[in-house]
Amino acid sequence: MQDSFKTHYIRVAGTIALIGNAALAFIKILLAYFSKSLAVMGDGIDSSTDVLIAIVTLVISAIISRPSDKEHPWGHGRAETTTTLVLSFIIFFAGAQLAIQSVTRLMNPQDAQAIGRGAVIAAIISIAGKTVLALLQFHYGKIADSEMVKANALNMKNDIIMSLGILVGLFLSEQFKLPILDPIIALLVGLWVIKNAAKLFLQVNFELMDGNADNSLYQKLFSAVSSVQGVHNPHKARIRKMASLFDIDLDIEVDPAMTVYDAHEKAEQVEEAIREVIPEAYDILIHIEPLGSDSHQREEKYGLKPEDM
Repeated sequence: MQDSFKTHYIRVAGTIALIGNAALAFIKILLAYFSKSLAVMGDGIDSSTDVLIAIVTLVISAIISRPSDKEHPWGHGRAETTTTLVLSFIIFFAGAQLAIQSVTRLMNPQDAQAIGRGAVIAAIISIAGKTVLALLQFHYGKIADSEMVKANALNMKNDIIMSLGILVGLFLSEQFKLPILDPIIALLVGLWVIKNAAKLFLQVNFELMDGNADNSLYQKLFSAVSSVQGVHNPHKARIRKMASLFDIDLDIEVDPAMTVYDAHEKAEQVEEAIREVIPEAYDILIHIEPLGSDSHQREEKYGLKPEDM
């Protein structure tokens, strides 16, 4: 997919998320204020963080579309990853604040008040609205192949589950006349938000550390290399993710008597074969060695070879 199309769909997703979450946040916070529900207020705060995420998404869509320059020779794709990392901290902060408020309310049970029906209405609106938004974010995240949009879609899916929990809790609170259930539900919501923030942080940090848990990518890589006649012993293979793209480094061996031109042609064939099975490859760097050279056996301290799979 061309960068222009990717950027377009990221912007569409960001705009939809911005408008939808802003409306939901306003409604939930307003109804929480009148219903005196801390749990619904927490849900409204969570939607407010989603508004911030949408704004950041729109800003980042403009940054990642910029071409490479002397300061960023690999392009600006990492901006999406680092922004997602920052968003994980914002989500964590929102969840921590809600958890602290809930614990404070639980330590002062005399402050618990009867919850109005507006809280139930807010929960129902949240479930309906978030369902629509999550489906749209998953749709556009898949089209744009954007981890940032997909992460936002997952966040909204979690919001649906959270709102369902709030709705059940509010129903039980009203049925059994136990207003203390509201801060308990709010505390669980806060912990839920913190858990999602930690999960998102670990996922993005894994990428920033150039980690890759998808072994199928290496299997595709080595399979592509083996399909090129005259190329042997692929090793020092490294695949790192850059937003939705992959940067690939690889060493191969060819006949020592082969001319530089022919060896270069073999490398070109290998690159073409790799791009056929890994179309998201952003850059492929292939180092050629003479067949039978064992220098790498002593010096290899990084990268993978077929036996490692």
